[in-house]
Amino acid sequence: MLRYLTALLVLLFALPASATDAGWAALREGGHVVLLRHAMISGSAEPANFDIGQCNTQRNLSDRGRQQARKIGALFGARAARIERVQSSRYCRCLDTARLAFGSQPEALDALDPLSEDAEERSRQIDAILEEIRTYSGSDLLVLVTHLENIQEITGVSPREGEVVIVAPQGDGVRVLGRVTF
Repeated sequence: MLRYLTALLVLLFALPASATDAGWAALREGGHVVLLRHAMISGSAEPANFDIGQCNTQRNLSDRGRQQARKIGALFGARAARIERVQSSRYCRCLDTARLAFGSQPEALDALDPLSEDAEERSRQIDAILEEIRTYSGSDLLVLVTHLENIQEITGVSPREGEVVIVAPQGDGVRVLGRVTF
């Protein structure tokens, strides 16, 4: 019985490590699209006075989130292929994650904003993100900084704050190549 329990524990702890190894391999290889969930934030709901153009009316990166974003950038710089382009949700937490991690102003893409409640608009957003993924043909990396629900909808994966999911087009959807948690 102890032998089975030990084997089960080894498997449980080995799986996340191999997922990270596969993720880093895909990042080193380049030619892929990276879906990055914004870094850690403070708060659990948007304030009542939310304004997309005013960061002080939004949930923003926490101190730990800013530190996490800088760590993401440092590790990408040391271990990943070159980043060709960064696109981001218009929300400040995503824009700030992109700026702190990659050191430049990302291209804002409204499709990367949190998914709309309206089914037609939601479908437009998903189609636009999938189009970005399908049409990327660079040899480096395209980074899309977005939100949990967008990544879940496209990949079926529920990433942590600051986690990347590396994808490639497959049919009408995507294939997950790996994940890296920071």
